[in-house]
This record gives sequence, structure tokens and C-alpha cells, in this order.
Amino acid sequence: MIDTEFFFKDLVKNDISFFSGVPDSLLKNICACISESADDNNHIIAANEGNALALGIGYHLSTGKLPLIYMQNSGLGNIVNPLLSLADIEVYSVPILLMIGWRGEPGVKDEPQHKKQGRITLEMLETMEVPYQILSKDTTNEQAKEIIYKASWESLKNNTPYAIVVKKDTFTEYKIKKDNKPNLQLFREDAIKTIVKNLDDKDIVISTTGVASRELFEYRVETNKGHKKDFLTVGGMGHANQIALGIALQKPSRKVFCLDGDGAALMHMGSIAINGNTNCNNFRHIVLNNGAHDSVGGQSTVGFNIDFQNIAKASGYDLVLHAKTNKEIIQSMEILKKFDGKVFFEIKVKKGFRKDLGRPNTTPKKNKEDLMKFIRENDYE
Repeated sequence: MIDTEFFFKDLVKNDISFFSGVPDSLLKNICACISESADDNNHIIAANEGNALALGIGYHLSTGKLPLIYMQNSGLGNIVNPLLSLADIEVYSVPILLMIGWRGEPGVKDEPQHKKQGRITLEMLETMEVPYQILSKDTTNEQAKEIIYKASWESLKNNTPYAIVVKKDTFTEYKIKKDNKPNLQLFREDAIKTIVKNLDDKDIVISTTGVASRELFEYRVETNKGHKKDFLTVGGMGHANQIALGIALQKPSRKVFCLDGDGAALMHMGSIAINGNTNCNNFRHIVLNNGAHDSVGGQSTVGFNIDFQNIAKASGYDLVLHAKTNKEIIQSMEILKKFDGKVFFEIKVKKGFRKDLGRPNTTPKKNKEDLMKFIRENDYE
């Protein structure tokens, strides 16, 4: 394994001191080290990977230096356009070091949403003509040092992006020394349980990627209610609320609830403006805001630093609600269930989740088929 602090210090020795990206579970230790070691102007946890790449381009334009942009391999989809239409050698020719967590690596057990992406990760880089090196748990500190030097030297020499692909269990554990936790009463799982308890039988639920969908799945198991009413958006971070809107627009007699996260809502925030400007009175957008990328290591978002409620109001939602306690969630659910119009509901919750939380044991295809059957069988249209 590579010593996390050694790796970070060697990046700095190679004059790499600007970092941006979206956290990944395979990179959580190095991301935590970066968060505590780099100053605020030189480390930006971006809304999405494409934004991170653009920040890196701006950094290079202003300094001539090499930025490091980190992401899960699922984030390759978000960087294809800026990578090929801006940073590519045939356009602006910008040197950028990419650090990519390799989820779904062939032969390594992983969740279904990562399998295809994992299988084609290296092919994608090759197709985009991005050279790469691979780090694994068998890579020594000295070998990692050589790879950093080679990658940074070639990127700068050729004025082109260069990738370091990181396998599972590559970095040693890094414990965050400072973790400011706001004084909140509820965990996200508590809030989800209260929301679901107050739904009607015909309501449809779309849950965002990561831990929120796992918590919803387990609560359905706990209550023996089945999963047919839920769509677990296990991939495609930031897109759950548009899936929910797509259903709500076609089924105006059914209330559609989106259980979103602050990181997901921020990733494609333009969707909030689209939601607010549709004629869709049965759409309920619930953002469970814990100010963190909870599913991949707990790195901060700007969720607690912005005003989601006023953003939603300005975007055209008809009713905006907020809660921090179980009692406030119940009161708000009573209001939004009766309300005819687009609703935005922010619930502030604690960061973290229980360690024994399981994962869905049904396939995404089965989830899709069961939901579609539930919609058809209870269709009022």
C-alpha cells in the first residue's frame, strides 16, 4: 500500500499544489489528506467533475503549473466534453493530472452500477488519447514516487492531460483530525423513515444514489413493505430529481417524492431551475442536507453554506419547507401532502450512517420492472 501522507507530500515536491474534484470512496484517504493539508484557495471540492476540470484549466492559465483533478471513474462521463473540447492537445492543449478511482475493476466485486464503467475505464482513456499509469495495493512508495514524476513530467512536457488510475485499497488509512459537526438531532436514516411513514399508498419514491437509497431499501425490508414503490437511483449522481420529474409530469394524479442529497443537488443544480418552471403540481423535491459527500468518505459540500430554500423560491417552486426535527418533518409532510403545486423541502440532518447498513439485494432491472408494474396497476390516468 502507498502511505497517504507520503503520496501527498511527493505531489507537492513535484510542484503540484492545486487540487479539485468530486470525492470517491477509493480515494477517500488521499482526499481527506488533501482536505486537511491544502489551503482553501488551492483545494476546491467541485459540484461535478467537469467543473473541477475547468477549475484546473483556470489554475494552469493563471500559473502555468500542473493541477490535480480527482474523481471516481463514473465522473469520466462529466469530463468528456471539457476534456476533449478544451484541454485536449488539439484545442487549448492544457496539462492536467487526473487521479481516478477505479470502481468496478474487472475481477473485483462491486455494485452493478460500476461494472460497465469499470470494464471500459481504461478503454475510455485510450479512446480519448489520455495516457495513464495504474496504482494498486502492491505499489510501493518508491514506485508511486516514480509514477508521480513520470506523469507530471510528461503532462507538462506535452501540454496534455495524463491520468493516474487508482485501484481499491491503494492508500493507507488517513484519519481526519478536524471534523466540525453541526448540532443537529436527526441522521438521514431517521428522516427517511419519518417521511416514508407519512406517505400514501399510491405515492412514488425516487431516491438518490449512495447511502440514501440503501437506507430506504433497508427500511422497506424492516417494515416488510416491499420495494415496488421505489426507484433506487444507484448511479447517475445528481439525476434522481429529473427522473422523478419525468415520472411526475406523465402521472399528474400521483404524488412523486424525490429523496435527494445536498451533494447530488449541487452536482447538477440547473435542474432546480427546470423543476421550478414546469407545470407539475405533484412533484415533491426533498433534499436531505448533511453538508457532506457521506457515501464516499464524508468530505464537505457547500450544502450548509448556501440557502437552498431561497434558491428554490427564486427558481419557481410553489411551496418551500424546511425541518431539523422529527416533529417538524411530520408537520411539513402534512402540509405538502395536501398542497397542490411544486414543493421543495429541505431537511438538515447529521453526517454519518451506521456501519452495519446493507446494500440492495435486488437487481436494478428488477427494481425498474417492479416500479413500472406498480405505476401501471395503480394508474389513475
